[in-house]
Amino acid sequence: MKIKICIPTEKIHDPIISESIIETGIRLNIMVANIDSTYGELIADVKDFRFDKIKNALEVRGAIVSILDQPIHWDEEECVECGACISVCPMNVYSFDEDWNLCVAEKKCIQCGMCIKMCPHGALKLGE
Repeated sequence: MKIKICIPTEKIHDPIISESIIETGIRLNIMVANIDSTYGELIADVKDFRFDKIKNALEVRGAIVSILDQPIHWDEEECVECGACISVCPMNVYSFDEDWNLCVAEKKCIQCGMCIKMCPHGALKLGE
């Protein structure tokens, strides 16, 4: 299951992720991480049956954890198949087929939002 872990400003210098992993023994596959001196946001993959335990360990330390269960919605009518989404997607959700039609592999999506920001026509939206 894909999860989003947000670390608020007042906790950004605490070792929240490492302490939670050490305490629970649960390994996270961190897919995207944006962390600076003011805020942290990570997208990670964790086994479904391990979610509650890692969520509790992270939240006790001040993190905000949510499940990412709604992939990006692609509006085919609005899309002009420019390929801007292909160039920024870290998970290769988007590709062209042999006829240069856009293909979308929704199950690969980690909801990082990079494609939404890049789309010039607003053809991509989160969780609709």
